[in-house]
Amino acid sequence: MVDTTTPSSVPAIQPSKTGNVSSPTNAHNHLHQLLDHCVELGASDLHLGTGEVPFFRNRGRMIRADQFERLDGDRIRQLALAMVGETLDEQITRRGAIDGSLTGRDGSRYRFNVYVSQGVLAIAIRRLDDQIRPLSELGLPDSLYSLADLRDGLVIVSGPTGSGKSTTLATLIDRINRQHQSHIITIEDPVEYLHPSQKSLVHQRQLGIDCPSFHDALVASLRQDPDVILVGEIRELETIRIAITAAETGHLVFTTVHAGDSVGVIERITSVFPAEEQAGVRRQLALVLRANISQKLIVADGPAVIADEQRGSNEVKRRVIASEVMRVNSAVANLVASGKSHQIYSVIESGSAAGMQTLDQDLARLMKEGLISERTAMAYANNPAIVADRFARMRQRKVQ
Repeated sequence: MVDTTTPSSVPAIQPSKTGNVSSPTNAHNHLHQLLDHCVELGASDLHLGTGEVPFFRNRGRMIRADQFERLDGDRIRQLALAMVGETLDEQITRRGAIDGSLTGRDGSRYRFNVYVSQGVLAIAIRRLDDQIRPLSELGLPDSLYSLADLRDGLVIVSGPTGSGKSTTLATLIDRINRQHQSHIITIEDPVEYLHPSQKSLVHQRQLGIDCPSFHDALVASLRQDPDVILVGEIRELETIRIAITAAETGHLVFTTVHAGDSVGVIERITSVFPAEEQAGVRRQLALVLRANISQKLIVADGPAVIADEQRGSNEVKRRVIASEVMRVNSAVANLVASGKSHQIYSVIESGSAAGMQTLDQDLARLMKEGLISERTAMAYANNPAIVADRFARMRQRKVQ
């Protein structure tokens, strides 16, 4: 992993048909020119390919930027070197792709991936949020702020790649940083959101630069007097084992898991262990797991969004979060420990008073608020009948 910050002084240049990026300075100029254009467009992603003009993703669509010149192999390489540094060839040869992050000259943060496509280099760059947003703006319940007040345990945010897991975790870490006197250590791949120390002392470690792996950094963090540990992702057995141990020994651990829902999270974590250990792992999880937030990022296409488009609003949210929230109470803990995790969904369904919600319940809310259409809600629903029933009851209460 690499982290690149903007040079102290990078002169602005205009798109050019003849611009030369053969030198490091010109490569930095060219890179930041493209990033500036990404901000001006309000684009979420920038794609650079050998023999292609740049492409920007705006509101879900790929847009050709024909005002920029086509990028030959040498230019792509120089841009990649500007981001990765002199270890580019070594890392590409060894792994085939390189992840990292960088900061634009306006302070915007980006995540990038340099990879090989049919024997030539290509680059994908994603623009991250300019600021850490509150839970309400993310579309998540404010009750989740209570997770930042926990003294210990394991909090998991789950979902597919690109579902906003890092953004949700950044909001919770920011809450701790602002309100608690703690030592926070984050282990990330790459560092996406910067957390300058406020009430808390924050140390952010990036894989490939500050530490070789999640496991090694997590083991080391237990000797660094942390109160809160954020592990960007837990996948391997030993990393999961150490994360559970850290939560057992009085630390508050935040992490992500690639799973579709809370039951999937429990089964995924458990299945990594040998069969003879799985019963014990379930009992450990029942003791340390505090909550799971499973989220999906959905394109907003509801009546309220269409109305804003017609009014020419520039503040239309193009993607919204639909989430499942599981809080571990005694009922959930018993089901986890006894291996009856398939029954957890019914506890979540009836657990609104404890701050729980199913995905279907949240899809009904998004429909009621006019953010997604009925067709979209039903496409994402686990049980479309539940979504329809919940939506009807919400509308009835509103009329009354």
